[in-house]
Amino acid sequence: MKKITWYLIFSVLLACFNLNSTFTQQPVITLEKIFKERYFYPVYIGEIRSMADGEHYTVLENNQQIVRYDYKTGKQKDIIFSVSTAGVPELKTISDYAFSTDENRMLISTDETSVYRYSSEAHYFVYDCKNKKAEPLLKESKQQLATFSPDGNYVAFVLKNNLYVKNINTNEIKAITTDGLANNIINGAPDWVYEEEFGFSKAFCWSPDSRRIAFYRFDESDVRQYEITFYESLYPKIYRYKYPKAGEKNSVVTIHIADLQTGKTITASTGSETDQYIPRIKWTMNPDKLCIIRLNRRQDKVDVLIADALTGGSHVIYTETNSRYISEIDDNYIVFLEDGKHFIIKSERDRYFHYYRYSIDGQLMNQVTQGEWDVDRILGINHKEGIIYYTSTEASALQRDVYAVKADGTGKRKISARSGTNRAEFSATFRYFINYQASANQPPYITVNDISGRELRILEDNNKLKERMTEYKFAEKEFINIPVSENFMLNAYIIKPADFVPGKKYPVLMHVYGGPESQSVADDWDNSIAWEQMLVQNGYIVVCVDNRGTDGRGEDFRKATYLQLGKYETDDQITAARYMATLPYIDAGRIGIWGWSYGGYMSLLCLLKGSDIFKMAIAVAPVTNWRFYDSIYTERFMRKPEENASGYDENSPINYADRLKGNLLIIHGTADDNVHLQNTMEFAEKLVQADKKFEMFLYPDKNHGIYGGNTRLHLYRKMTDFVLNNL
Repeated sequence: MKKITWYLIFSVLLACFNLNSTFTQQPVITLEKIFKERYFYPVYIGEIRSMADGEHYTVLENNQQIVRYDYKTGKQKDIIFSVSTAGVPELKTISDYAFSTDENRMLISTDETSVYRYSSEAHYFVYDCKNKKAEPLLKESKQQLATFSPDGNYVAFVLKNNLYVKNINTNEIKAITTDGLANNIINGAPDWVYEEEFGFSKAFCWSPDSRRIAFYRFDESDVRQYEITFYESLYPKIYRYKYPKAGEKNSVVTIHIADLQTGKTITASTGSETDQYIPRIKWTMNPDKLCIIRLNRRQDKVDVLIADALTGGSHVIYTETNSRYISEIDDNYIVFLEDGKHFIIKSERDRYFHYYRYSIDGQLMNQVTQGEWDVDRILGINHKEGIIYYTSTEASALQRDVYAVKADGTGKRKISARSGTNRAEFSATFRYFINYQASANQPPYITVNDISGRELRILEDNNKLKERMTEYKFAEKEFINIPVSENFMLNAYIIKPADFVPGKKYPVLMHVYGGPESQSVADDWDNSIAWEQMLVQNGYIVVCVDNRGTDGRGEDFRKATYLQLGKYETDDQITAARYMATLPYIDAGRIGIWGWSYGGYMSLLCLLKGSDIFKMAIAVAPVTNWRFYDSIYTERFMRKPEENASGYDENSPINYADRLKGNLLIIHGTADDNVHLQNTMEFAEKLVQADKKFEMFLYPDKNHGIYGGNTRLHLYRKMTDFVLNNL
């Protein structure tokens, strides 16, 4: 009887304990919650665009209507355009929109389809804001890059590799070019490699007086062709496009200026050399003067040319050379001031990115910013007051803050107040700005601020997501330094389980990208955090290390990998893994690594060259041979193969297949136009001939991003299973 009583008491206590555990158990992060429900994704505000008055902004909401709001109060003023009241059956959703300068008209695009990374085709409509009437720009087919002239009376667009202009008042359409031909001649849009590596899709620009259009012409007839097979039909479709690989012929690029009044088109002089790059063109404040940026093929010398719009003649106003390569020629590489007498240019001449002010004839006036830190990007220039707004790493290489400084370099002040990563969008009059702030453990916090930085109101605080992070016990992302030598540290982050036990041994999965001028270790929100937290919930420690060659720490660190892509990056990742193995809470026999694109390349190299430390690797869409990759990117960091054969071959995974010891999973999309499937197939053949075991998974008809429908969920389930089974 006594024994039975104690047995019953023990049973009741055990049941109560189990019942209580059920109620207090940590909710489980699942792949379905991450990728199907998007349960852990933050709320973003649709792109906010300032109206000309600087007091109002517009937002595209639900791809159905364009709404105007008041900066100061946040109150909705009106709905400028709505699909439901437009009276245009073809306009079911809005892909994008743009106002004319006077805001009397809008260009509205719909049914947008991607071409490459930045380019797309769409049906465009011209909407008269006063008459409330929308008319198709062109009925026959989709167009590209439709853009108002500054006076709002014309729209330029690209159709089937030719550039056209439509007079909105008369509906007359004029062909600026007629020689466009697929895989031969492109007018007004870039070829594949320019779009991918110089980061632009519109290759034309209006003069300030709306009289002229300057445009690129790409002659890619001698560029070798690459073929991609799509398996979606009974007989697979072959897609052909021009893709210049390292050391191969590029397009011959010329710049032309079309005069709408005279009907004449002239060629701007860019010098006698044709094997070069023109990464940007833009008009100066003078409608008769076009700026052309010229970069030699080796990419270690850049010239700024000013071309005469009447004659096409040009002269150089600025030249810069670099012992390695010129970095970051983007839209804000050079900015012309409205006084017509000066320009601001970005340079690494003192080993860090900084801004410099020059006179229009090329005389240095002053250095605008200076210090042992990098400027990031210009956010806007208040031309009336001569103030430049920008972001930089001045406070920390891991952060981005918003600053203001006068063009003469005086009066610098920090505007953003919250630590982490800040990005600001200013109103047209620079009275207000929208600040997008986030940190490693805090999702985007979006506010309206006045120009002093004072927060006026919150647009989105993502408190709901923060509550979910608390509910699911997200572990904190910690920043650490990993020693490579006595004077050399690598930035890294580590995520340990929320119930971390110091005496316990944990397996480690390292995430790597590591490519030139990239940055993965940053005090910023990363949407991949939920998957990492899921792994952490399953008892893994997640680590990410920024190796040499990454951004935020000056030119010497950024360009340390020049001519030897993969060598020092791999050394650093292997060193970091060995360091982690010395820590008392790390299971040294269970360290893995994974990455995508350049990160996939790094994962392969690390597994092959660091077989003593890495147990497994996952490589998604990896480069396996630098000879397979495109000319602009590869040659910037490696020069041509004939100039640097050892640099190419000694750091390409395809040449080390026989070293494979650990568990390997390779994933690739069969329609990857960027890192071709050829990389994986050739590497797989090397592994087969070396009699190495590995796993490979292909996603049919998917590009470099490997997404669409159920694809992302399937991909991450494949990776998760591989980690759980092999690490």
